[in-house]
Amino acid sequence: MSSIRYVLDGEVRTVSRVEPTRTVLQHLREDLGRTGTKEGCAEGDCGACTVVLAELDGAKLRYRAVNSCIQFLPALDGRALLTVESLAERSGHGTAAGLHPVQRALAESHGTQCGFCTPGFVMSLFALYKGQPAPDRKAITDTLAGNLCRCTGYRPIVDAAWTMYALGRSIPTSEQDWLRAPAGSTSRAAAASEAALARRLRAIRRRRGFVLRHPAGTFHAPRTVAELAALRERWPGARLLAGGTDLGLWVTKHYRPLGDLIAVGEVAELRQVSMEDGCLAIGAVVSLTDAFDALAHHYPELSELFRRFGSPPIRNAGTLAGNVANGSPIGDSIPALIALGARLRLRRGMARRELALEALYLGYQETALEPGEFIETVLVPLRPPGLHLAAYKVSKRFDQDISAVCGAFALTLAHGVVRAARIAFGGMAATPKRATACEAALSGQPWGEATCVQGAAALARDYAPISDLRASAGYRATVAGNLLRRFYLETAGQEPGRPCRPPVSPLRVGDVQLEVAG
Repeated sequence: MSSIRYVLDGEVRTVSRVEPTRTVLQHLREDLGRTGTKEGCAEGDCGACTVVLAELDGAKLRYRAVNSCIQFLPALDGRALLTVESLAERSGHGTAAGLHPVQRALAESHGTQCGFCTPGFVMSLFALYKGQPAPDRKAITDTLAGNLCRCTGYRPIVDAAWTMYALGRSIPTSEQDWLRAPAGSTSRAAAASEAALARRLRAIRRRRGFVLRHPAGTFHAPRTVAELAALRERWPGARLLAGGTDLGLWVTKHYRPLGDLIAVGEVAELRQVSMEDGCLAIGAVVSLTDAFDALAHHYPELSELFRRFGSPPIRNAGTLAGNVANGSPIGDSIPALIALGARLRLRRGMARRELALEALYLGYQETALEPGEFIETVLVPLRPPGLHLAAYKVSKRFDQDISAVCGAFALTLAHGVVRAARIAFGGMAATPKRATACEAALSGQPWGEATCVQGAAALARDYAPISDLRASAGYRATVAGNLLRRFYLETAGQEPGRPCRPPVSPLRVGDVQLEVAG
């Protein structure tokens, strides 16, 4: 039986004889007495439980914030865990001199009142502090999108994000360690201490898969795709675990036993993004953060949709293939991928097959995956000439909200005529679904007002939406047609490949910075 090995405050910790679905938050608060990390929502929404994981990324370390409330303890294996207690110096703890620059900036900016949410804000800002040397306001607000404060207000917290870098750089470089040195630091002392942490992580890195056995279920963590394929064939009833952003809620909210698990997160071959036969090939273990970055590079029109998908901690943990395999009717990445003509490479043992993404979904949370089969790669075609693309998410909040309707539109025009159309919606049916009747109404027609009206009318043949707490059926049907009209108005006469909407530029009024369309 193997043990979980991770680094905490410079020391290697070993955990064995633990239920694989025990969360990192439970381990911190109940096993280690680290109660600085809080539990708020227990579903990855409020950010009170945010911690940072440091992991090897080639020769360097990468720091990313995650929600400890829905991360299972085996996710720590081979990584370094940082909590709010990790940041303050052990000597001088509780004094301004002992505080980390992030903590000190929050205190001096009056960025806390009741303090319950503060540890989560600290850790989200710490991930930014170590990841970006000079973030703009948009980067700061995006970083905090997964952290909820009910009493302080966000202005002083944003102010702290501006000042934490100056406080960090005010520390003499000879006294900076990797923890206090901000991104972009040239401190040799910091580089040396960070290199020491990297060596410690390499020392505990596994070359082979490991297994945790527990009465509640066996946890398998393969290291190669061949090992994963063999395990999946042998244990077809086991649940595949990637980022845990969905399965974590089954445990924390539904109290469901998960049984046997096969964790795919350490399969190196599935953590790659590459170019393959005119497609962007995104491995099944690539995080949403990295997958969205790669997709937005080729399709900048999707940037806002990706920005509004969950929160940074969710995107850091979750995977694109996991979002696809889950098959949620409101999975916001899926309509855009369908509109782009994405395909899936599926594997069972040594056999592989490809399937159009829209063909994966047979019904509500029912897929065409065969027993023992798994998604190996998501294949997204590169941009064809003349493509106009847009994706719109309609929800009650800008950040951290479930879509009422999410629509994606991909039209290829030649001399003003629609040569090809792919349109898909989420939230309109039991699964994400193509609008084939609408596509047929548009194809071969001049891209004009009359064609847009015909396409909108055809949507009634594609969808029979339901009413629920998010929206009524009538609202959804109206919004879907209006989004098609919006797409027409924004693309008529525009060059392909450019985002439909004008860029957002900041406007500062006193101490408040507003976002206005340029």
